[in-house]
Amino acid sequence: MTSPHHPHNVHAAQAVSLVRPRPIEQIVAGVSTSDGDGVKLTRVLQHTLQERLDPYLMLDAFGSDNPGDYIGGFPSHPHRGFETVTYMISGRMRHRDSHGHEGLLSNGGVQWMTAGRGLVHSELPEQEEGLMEGFQLWLNLPAKDKMREPWYRDIQSEEIPEFTTPAGVHVRVIAGESHGVAGAMKRERTEPLYLDITLPPGAEFAQPLPDDRNALVYVFRESVFIGNSEIPTKRMAIMANESGSDGVLLHAPGTNHSPARALLIAGKPLREPIAQYGPFVMNTREQLMQAVQDFQRGKFG
Repeated sequence: MTSPHHPHNVHAAQAVSLVRPRPIEQIVAGVSTSDGDGVKLTRVLQHTLQERLDPYLMLDAFGSDNPGDYIGGFPSHPHRGFETVTYMISGRMRHRDSHGHEGLLSNGGVQWMTAGRGLVHSELPEQEEGLMEGFQLWLNLPAKDKMREPWYRDIQSEEIPEFTTPAGVHVRVIAGESHGVAGAMKRERTEPLYLDITLPPGAEFAQPLPDDRNALVYVFRESVFIGNSEIPTKRMAIMANESGSDGVLLHAPGTNHSPARALLIAGKPLREPIAQYGPFVMNTREQLMQAVQDFQRGKFG
């Protein structure tokens, strides 16, 4: 099946089967909060889960067709020591940062930003009505890379590789690799896997994954089964790190009224100390104090 919109980024999927799929360790409901200038969101991966889901530090889901929930956006704020991955399902957001980068994030696009040694940026809606929906994921940087030069990439929707399995499951490969299809982004040390998976009712999807990776599944349309456990919409399943397991197996119930949709996110843990103070994530308290000082002295550009 080829997409009428982006025929050039649709790939053929390799057949995949699993022998020992991972079970679920726990199902987590996110916490409603607001950030930026009052933007309402659900914090799915909170700081209490950072060590468990290392190298990931945070996952926020936002979605509303009420402009009052998002119109303020995220005015200028600093970051140091990690990467932010913003994925827009629908809506438009303008990004600007202190290193001269600017871009428009729109339907289906991803903005991948490496804060490194520090930058100040803003993300402001370029719409006054309609639905704005998406996710922001924070990916930690290894200690040796925390003070690297900031970097930024806008990945437009048509640049994200996609494939459809014989069972009709449609997959967008934002990072990593799935079924022989390489994603839009790759990172050596943390080896992130980031898939957006759409499963028709009754369909199954298998993703191979080494047993030393930390992994989560976040369902945002309908519900999905993993083993005998049903994950309802707006819930995150933390996958067990079971020795000898070979991947994650998702199954959409035949009773779903429409296709289920879920994010599968995994990565190789850094196993390094995490010291966080708001938008700064370093390895020690001293480095955090230095980050605050550098920001106050205007060293973030």
